[in-house]
Amino acid sequence: MNGTGTGTNHTAPAPAPVLVVGSGPTGLLLAGDLAAAGVPVTLVERRPHEISNLSRAFGVHARTLEQLDARGLADQLLATGSTITELRLFRRLSLDLGTLPSRFPFLLITPQYEVERLLERRARELGVEFRFESEVVGLRQDDSGVDLDVRGPDGTVVTQRAAYVVGADGHRSAVRRAVGLPFPGVSVIKSLFLADVRLAERPESVLTVNGAGDAFAMIASFGDGWYRVMGWNRRHEVPDDVPLDLDEVREVTRRALGTDYGMHDARWLSRFHSDERQAPEYRVGRVFLAGDAAHVHSPAGGQGMNTGLQDAANLGWKLAAVSKGWAPESLLDTYQAERHPVGKAVLRSSGGLVRLARAQNPALRAVRALVSAFVNAARPARAKALAQISGIGYRYAAPRGSHRLVGTRVPDVALESGRLYEALRGGRFVLITARGVEVPGALGDQGSRKDRLTVERWAGDRRTTVLVRPDGYVAWAADGADAEDARAVEAALAEQVG
Repeated sequence: MNGTGTGTNHTAPAPAPVLVVGSGPTGLLLAGDLAAAGVPVTLVERRPHEISNLSRAFGVHARTLEQLDARGLADQLLATGSTITELRLFRRLSLDLGTLPSRFPFLLITPQYEVERLLERRARELGVEFRFESEVVGLRQDDSGVDLDVRGPDGTVVTQRAAYVVGADGHRSAVRRAVGLPFPGVSVIKSLFLADVRLAERPESVLTVNGAGDAFAMIASFGDGWYRVMGWNRRHEVPDDVPLDLDEVREVTRRALGTDYGMHDARWLSRFHSDERQAPEYRVGRVFLAGDAAHVHSPAGGQGMNTGLQDAANLGWKLAAVSKGWAPESLLDTYQAERHPVGKAVLRSSGGLVRLARAQNPALRAVRALVSAFVNAARPARAKALAQISGIGYRYAAPRGSHRLVGTRVPDVALESGRLYEALRGGRFVLITARGVEVPGALGDQGSRKDRLTVERWAGDRRTTVLVRPDGYVAWAADGADAEDARAVEAALAEQVG
């Protein structure tokens, strides 16, 4: 068993249920993936059933769109927003998203509630059971499962038994507290405001960002006449519960952007503070953390919701594989091994961006100018920054001696039958072989693996054989003679797919 595979075959018992706590984007994607794989799943949510139009996130990056494409959802989400191909940072630094090696070389600007609507509809269609107004008040686990104490809307506490529990219940996670995990970190911005407003004058860009002196403001268009404004005033850092009015939002926006675009009719005004925190473990026995329950960071780069959705894409297929009995429990350890370093990297990059954006002393300003000049001038540095912000550049650690591709993200390559991310829509591994190469006899029409493996062929003349995991990363690959050796391929499938 290695960090990218699933191990040997097991007799498949009936899948035991999984409880997912939290109906934000992370929980919804994970619950839908489990249900699609045939695992009974219940989603527990403390709030009433209402998809709020006042959510914070509004940007969907390329890697997240690729994951949604693998579920047949990306095109539907694209219809809800607008795209931008350039990110401007610190006035001087420009990142061209149009150069990303992805089917989605842009940032999609659409409110989080559109993502949630799409994912909730999918989850319901797949049979996920929803329990709203249900609060986690206790948790106990043993070797065979987890007992979750849930208080319903009438105040009655009911204990639910599950094979696994996933806490996707935000930065104040009840699940994280219940398993005793700390959430160490600091507040990186002590006072931010958010507002949803209408504007009398339309900004030139879908996303307008700038800082001037002690003020910073950003305006993003939701495409329906409403605009999200986020900002801060370094000289007015106050607690989250201090009242906020539209006049304050206008003033900070004018100072940062030179105009407030005639903003009026705010439907929502809120203060919050931005923390950098990460749980030391994403797994405690049969309990997992994902999304904001596992990590929170500054809004710089718009990576929060995206990182949580990618957590869910990583964990979902692994939980399904173990629940259905064809992968060993040790596969679940790779969730921590793969996703915790990504969360740490996002904290580091987003924290660095916000600290440079808020730089006041001459030394930090000089560093910011040097960073901007270097990234603008150096193509490799620019490509690395783009890959990290968009999410397409992360790779997972591979065992020593593995093929160079193992652990890397696979782009949407062309197959004889179509596109890779269309082939991934079955939630299975995809084995891609060269044209004219015999598929190992043990597979036949995928034989006993047909519920978890699809065999495809390259559209072109490529000779590499690649086994792609359900989340779009390489599990195994081979070149040359090994790529055409049926025994080598069969051995890899036995190790990785079971």
